[in-house]
Amino acid sequence: MSERKEAKVSLEDIALQNEYIEIMKAENEEDYEKTHKKKKALIVTYGCQMNEHDSEKLMAMLDNMSYEQADNIDDADLIIYNTCCVRENAELKVYGNLGQLKPKKAKKKDMIIAVCGCMMQQPHVVNEIKKKYRHVDIIFGTHNLHKFPQLLVACRQKQTMVVDVWESEGEVVEGLKAARRFSLKGFVNIMYGCNNFCTYCIVPYTRGRERSRKPEDIVNEVRELGQEGTKEITLLGQNVNSYGKTLEEKVDFAQLLRMLNEVEGIERIRFMTSHPKDLSYDLIEAMRDCDKVCNHMHLPVQSGSSRVLKKMNRHYTREDYLKIVHDLKREIPGVAISTDIIVGFPGETEEDFNDTLSLVEEVGYDSSFTFLYSIREGTPAAKYEDQVPEDVKHERFNRLLNVLNPIINDNNKKLEGKTLKVLVEGLSKTDKTKLMGRTETSKLVNFSGDKELIGQVVDVKITKAKTFSLEGEAL
Repeated sequence: MSERKEAKVSLEDIALQNEYIEIMKAENEEDYEKTHKKKKALIVTYGCQMNEHDSEKLMAMLDNMSYEQADNIDDADLIIYNTCCVRENAELKVYGNLGQLKPKKAKKKDMIIAVCGCMMQQPHVVNEIKKKYRHVDIIFGTHNLHKFPQLLVACRQKQTMVVDVWESEGEVVEGLKAARRFSLKGFVNIMYGCNNFCTYCIVPYTRGRERSRKPEDIVNEVRELGQEGTKEITLLGQNVNSYGKTLEEKVDFAQLLRMLNEVEGIERIRFMTSHPKDLSYDLIEAMRDCDKVCNHMHLPVQSGSSRVLKKMNRHYTREDYLKIVHDLKREIPGVAISTDIIVGFPGETEEDFNDTLSLVEEVGYDSSFTFLYSIREGTPAAKYEDQVPEDVKHERFNRLLNVLNPIINDNNKKLEGKTLKVLVEGLSKTDKTKLMGRTETSKLVNFSGDKELIGQVVDVKITKAKTFSLEGEAL
């Protein structure tokens, strides 16, 4: 099987995968008749919601092949690592876990190990795995996820490592079912890829260029979710604000939100991620007008310094960003704003970092994902000579948290005594005698209440605020 090739998807190719699914299903059912044990599969997912949704699609394929979900690695006959390359730590974890599987594979020789996702779109990573982790059986990338059944059959038949990574993206593949992790919530891809080429980011090289799904396909998927009992959807894209630019039919993201707001059964609509440079006023108005669209905007700023933003190739200034925040707060009172911030980007000075601190204070974020800059091979920033020393990055990171966390805590404190609507998702992870859910503004709430409330939107009075969660009582 070829290792790297251009993308080309046909209807026949999609239909062919069902034949391979049936082949694996027959094998697994025949094996069950002999051993009375079901084959088990485990998917370990790293990275973003896009990867999580890809894993849901892979699990749906595995379900159709008569695999059961394994509880842990020791029970698994098939292990898939769905990888992320945005942060160095995620890559190191993958390599470490692959190394730990070698002795397990030696004892359980029919175990199949597969790696996929963004890391596999980088040739040097594939070469590393082929050289140092020869116990891996299948390697595939982000663009040919739909071909996994074929690759699995090829691996079983050839008894050799199968490598199939597409160098470029193809057209959007429709019709792949997903084994949803949560019955109440669902991820829905509205587009794939990214055209922005921020100088620190590897995503355009691993996910390809922007391709938008047709609005009717998205609406149909969301309608099916609503009919199946899903209450909340999260629309996914590397940059949802540029949705529609590749379509013949001119439909933008704001118009798509208005369409989805009319779908019966769905009660909440979220989306991520929004790039500030493409955020239109029409989108702000759609958020304001659509009752199902949550009053929460994840708006990555990355840096509060216009000089650093230019070097990052972000195409907006500090002033542009603050104007968007001002417009959001004016049109949508009570809107919650979360963000991403990179600390220690090459060339970041103390003045630049102080600009970030002052922007954090001015915006008053409700939550933030903060990262130390890490070099990503293949990006322009990896070649910059003015890398910030690690000790400086760590010191600034701690100072940032010392500013961020009190702001987040103060915002939560303002909610004490208020009654908020919470979608009840299940039992609390910290106290199994309580329930947990999220507010419209994505605040996590642990509260006392009857299990029968799971799946409903209920009123909860907030009794105590913490930095990263709220406590309350169902009314």
